[in-house]
Amino acid sequence: MAKLQINKALNNNVLIAEHPAYKEVVIIGKGIGFNRKQGDFIDTEKVEKLFVLKNGKEQENYIKLLPFIDQNVHEVIISAIGLIKQRTRSELNEHIHVALTDHLMFALTRVSQGMEMSNPFLVETKALYRHEYEVAKEVVELIKDRTGIELPVGEIGFIALHIHSAITNKNLSEVNQHSQLISRLVDMVEEQLLVEIDKESIDYMRLVRHLRFTIERVRNGEKVEEPEKIASLLKNEYPVCYNLAWKLIKVMQQALKMKVFDAEAVYLTMHLQRLQNKFK
Repeated sequence: MAKLQINKALNNNVLIAEHPAYKEVVIIGKGIGFNRKQGDFIDTEKVEKLFVLKNGKEQENYIKLLPFIDQNVHEVIISAIGLIKQRTRSELNEHIHVALTDHLMFALTRVSQGMEMSNPFLVETKALYRHEYEVAKEVVELIKDRTGIELPVGEIGFIALHIHSAITNKNLSEVNQHSQLISRLVDMVEEQLLVEIDKESIDYMRLVRHLRFTIERVRNGEKVEEPEKIASLLKNEYPVCYNLAWKLIKVMQQALKMKVFDAEAVYLTMHLQRLQNKFK
C-alpha cells in the first residue's frame, strides 16, 4: 500500500486519510494518531496491525462509537481484532470493527457493573465453530490480561460468532439463525429418540456438524446424490429414524425457505440410526 495523506486524527488510534484508490478512508491502529497532524504522510507498510475501513457506512458507524469508548479499552479491542486476524489468517470483513467494538464495549461495561448476559447457544456455537471458539477464548484471555476484567464464558460464544461472521462474510443475524436452527433440531432428535446427548461428547459434535453441513449444502444449492434403493430399505428397516429425518428436513425447509434434496434424508437417517444404537 502506498503512502496515505492524513486529513484528520480522530484520537490516538484512529485517523482519516486520503487513499489513492478509495478516496477517504478510516485507518485504525494502536497509537497511529499520536502526534500526527493534517497533511502528514503515513507509510502503511511500516505500520503493523493496521486496519483500513474503505466502506462509507462502516466508517460512519465506527466514528459514531469513538466518543463512547475509553482510550485504553479501545486499544485492547484493536489488539483483539489484530489477534483474530493473525490466528484466522484471513482478511476480516470490515464490519467486525464496528460490530465487535460495539459488543465488547458494552460487555466490559456490563461485567464491571456486575451484570451478566446469558448465552443460550454457547454449546452449539462451541460445536459448530471450534476454531473460532478457540480464538475467542484467546481474545477473552487478552482482555483479562490487559484490563483485569474477566468476561464470562458466554462471551466466548458471542465473540466466536462475530469471528465466524467476519471470516465468512456472513451477516451476524444469519450466523445466529443457523445456531438457533441447529439447537432446535438437536432438541427434536433428543425428544423423538428419547435420549439426552452429552453436549461435550463426540456424538454431539458429529450430530451438530452433520446438521451444519446439511444446512450449508442447502444454502449453497448443492445436490447430494441418493444411493440407489437405499431410501426404501432405510424406511423399512429404521422407520423411527427415517421419519425423524424427514421431520428435521421439513423444519430446515421452513426455516431456510429453500428446498432440501431427498438424498439428505438418507444420510440423516443413517446418522440418526448410528446415534440411536449408541444409546441402546
